[in-house]
Order: sequence, then structure tokens, then C-alpha cells
Amino acid sequence: MISPDTPVVRWAPSPTGRIHLGNARPALLNWFYARRHGGRYILRMDDTDLARSTRESADSIEVDLAWLGITPDLLVRQSERTSLYDAAVKRLIAAGRLYPCYETEDELDRRRARARALNKPPIYDRAALKLTDEDRARLEAEGRKPHWRFKLAGRPVHFDDLIKGAQTVNTASMSDPVLVREDGSYLYTLPSVVDDIDLGITHVIRGEDHVSNTGTQIEIFEALGGPVPTFGHHNLLTDAQGQGFSKRLGSQSIADLRDAGYEPMAVAIMGSITGTSLPIEPYETLDEIANRLDFTMISHGPARFDPVELDSLNARLLHALPYEGAAARLSSLGLEGEAMWLLLRANLAKFNDIVDLAKLVTGPIEPVIADEDRDFLALAKAMLPPEPWDETTWSHWTNALKDTTGRKGKALFLPLRLALTGRHDGPELKSLLPLVGRKACLARLP
Repeated sequence: MISPDTPVVRWAPSPTGRIHLGNARPALLNWFYARRHGGRYILRMDDTDLARSTRESADSIEVDLAWLGITPDLLVRQSERTSLYDAAVKRLIAAGRLYPCYETEDELDRRRARARALNKPPIYDRAALKLTDEDRARLEAEGRKPHWRFKLAGRPVHFDDLIKGAQTVNTASMSDPVLVREDGSYLYTLPSVVDDIDLGITHVIRGEDHVSNTGTQIEIFEALGGPVPTFGHHNLLTDAQGQGFSKRLGSQSIADLRDAGYEPMAVAIMGSITGTSLPIEPYETLDEIANRLDFTMISHGPARFDPVELDSLNARLLHALPYEGAAARLSSLGLEGEAMWLLLRANLAKFNDIVDLAKLVTGPIEPVIADEDRDFLALAKAMLPPEPWDETTWSHWTNALKDTTGRKGKALFLPLRLALTGRHDGPELKSLLPLVGRKACLARLP
């Protein structure tokens, strides 16, 4: 095994579309592991599928990672590393572990159907190994091109999973996997192993849907003479209905969440520590999560994402955001002022809500005045205290109105709030009044 003293991890997305929360989960968990243990984080674009991979998607992945707070130590693209895979193919062929097959997909489908009819496992029967040189020459003369399968040892493969503990995958129950397509392009498995060896990956942290692949990959590591990394398979993130996230199904992307106004930390928290015993609460940095999240905290059951919880967490993060963390963003919206931010942040669901809320201070607002309250509000205007104002002004004013009119409770406070803010809810008026000022308050009262 590779020494884990300096972990090297990788996240290896396929750049075939926008990444979603389910993709972000392993991206974040790998980042946490690297940060917690002082290791390196590699972003590897698995872009060998030239028909579906695009540079636009690859670039968008980098943007989304940066928004979440992840800066890779190294970026590699598999499309630029094919010479390594070509060399590995030659080695495996020479070792007798990679062999050419000529069956069409229809032929393979019929064989699998026959096997099922006979109550046999529908695994590849290795018929291609029985072909003679003459057979292969004849098939190629017919225009057939081979795909190449890796010959499994067909044995129990044991590994100690970083999250799930001791695991066994028996490759005897599996078909020899295709590593090279008929057109010479590579499927995921071989480039992944070759890159893990070449880049010195010590820990492969990925979703539990890859557990069954691990036996095959360990055999390929061994066949190529490479050190076998430690594997860790985490639970998968599902949506509120228990369905897995999927590009194909159009699951909400990280870009969608960003455009909807969510805080990157809220998205990162929900994507990563949902389904762990670490509490979902506001954290200031990803490093704080990395230092607290031990992988023993990851549940073995599904991790269900709750959009209501995301909304709540997003609001809590904003309510705790200091002015220093908000100042630049406020400035970009044409707003400034620490006192205003500290007053209004507790009413935010999304950051840009501050634009409308700031109008409570700066105006304009549309006062809401009921006919039955006009005389009361006219009196309130006449009794408005002189400046300077502070947080005691509201209580002095309303106590005087209570003594004069006999109004109290909702009958006293709601007409004033509606006239001064145009809304039923919002920040405490004792704090709002000094920011609005006497002149603006007079203008809002009838």
C-alpha cells in the first residue's frame, strides 16, 4: 500500500454537463480529507469520451468548484494523457491480461438472454479466448474491429474501505470488463487506474455505487505493478424524494443554486455533511468542516437532501455574516453602512434581498395606511420626538401615544409599522428609526 503520510486524492468528473449536488459531494469529501491530513487535491477531467465531453463543461466545473471554495493543487485532463494509456495497453496485452473480442452488441445481448433462460449468470463466456489467429484474421477481413477485455483473475478481492470497513468483491462473478472500445477509445476504468498510479493517488474517495468496480480496478493496479490506493466509498446524496441526482434527469446544478442566490457555504454544507453525524449548522470555512469531519461520521445509509433545510441554513449563514464579509458585496449592489447591514441581515433569506430591505432605510417605500388609522397616525406624526434619535426613541414615542390614545398591542404598533415600512414584518423599529431619521419618518406619516 502507498504510504498515507502525505495523502494525494483526486476528484475525477466527466465534463459532459453541469455538475449537481450529487457530484459536489465527492468533490467536497476529497477536499476535506486532503485539508484535514495536509495532503494534495487533484482535479482530473475524465474526458476520454470525446463525443460527449466539452471544454465548456470542463471550464464550468472549475468555476463551480471555485465558487464552492475548492482550489485544486493540480489539474489534469485525460484527453492529454493517451500515451500513458497506450503504453499500459501494450503491457497488459504482453502479459496476457488484455485480449481482443469481436462480438457485436446484438450477439452479446443474445448470449446474455440465453444465459438467463438457463438460470446462469449473464457474464461474458470468454469465447474470444478460443479464437485462433485464422479466426481473428477472418473476422477482421469481414470488417470487424476488436474491443479489448481485461482478463480477471476470478478471485475474492479484499480491501479495507476507509468508510465501510472490510470489503470483499469476488471477480469470479463478473464479466471481463471492456477497457478499449472498437474505435480505440478508452472506457473509464483503464485511464483511471493508469492516472492513479502515475499521479501517486493514495486515497480514492468516491460514491458507494463504485464498490463493485473496486475489485476489477485492484486487479488492474496489480497487473500494471502499481501500488493499490486506499478506497473509501461514501453514501450517496439523494433528493427529497429519495432519488439520486443525475445530469441526465436534469437535477438541479450547482450553477442553478448559485443563480438562485444561495450562499456557497450553504450549498457546500448541504452537499457534504448531509448523511453524517456532523450537525448541519453554519460553519465559517471549509477548513472548519475538514477539521471536524472524521469519515467514521459518514452514515452507511442514504443522505437525503432537504431543500427546506437548505433555505433555513442559507438564512442562518446570512444572519451571522459580519459586515466585513458583506461589505464588498453590498458595495457591488450600491449599498454601504455597517449599521444598516447589522440591522437588516436578520431578515434575509438570500443576500440580494438586502436591495429591497435597504429601501426601509433609504426609501422609497409605499406607506400602507388604513382609513380608520389616519387620525391616529396624524397624531403620531405630531408627537414624533425631536432628534437626536437612538434606540430608546421608539419606546418613548409609543409610550406617549399609548397614554394619549389608549391604544396598545397590535392596534398601537401595526399601523405605525405599516406606515413607516409598508410591510407587516421586518426589523425592529427601535433600531430602524434612528437609521431612517426624523425627516423621512415625517414624510411617511400622513
